[in-house]
Amino acid sequence: MKKNILVALTLMIIFSCNQQKIDTKSEGEKVMQTSREWSQITSTGDVEKTLSYWADDAVVMLAGQPILKGKKEIRKMVEESFKTPGFKISWEPQSAEVSQSGDLAYLVEKETMSMNDSSGKAITLYSKGVTVWRKQSDGSWKNVADVSTPEP
Repeated sequence: MKKNILVALTLMIIFSCNQQKIDTKSEGEKVMQTSREWSQITSTGDVEKTLSYWADDAVVMLAGQPILKGKKEIRKMVEESFKTPGFKISWEPQSAEVSQSGDLAYLVEKETMSMNDSSGKAITLYSKGVTVWRKQSDGSWKNVADVSTPEP
């Protein structure tokens, strides 16, 4: 009996020491930098590179629009956006929170979008949003949920 308890305690100590501590601050910085890189990529108009930041099962929710599920639906939105005269979009992460397990994170972001109105005049819209990110097996981060709403 004493031997079983000793073995169990030893195993508990070994397993608890082997659990890797996640540096959530460092991971948060990585996710924020990934988001910044993604924002820069969108300025090139490259549909494939822009899409590469979304996970295959991603969801996009924009104010007044139907929910877009998966890359096929998101691709249509990206392609149409890039065809819009004067279209430009950029964003900047404001804060990051990473789960203790290190596999999920969310960012609070501010977004600026410009396009031409029906008369050809440039207009600028400001939004705020939350993006949810999932860590991939290769250590990279992919966006799995993108929610945006206009600023008042």
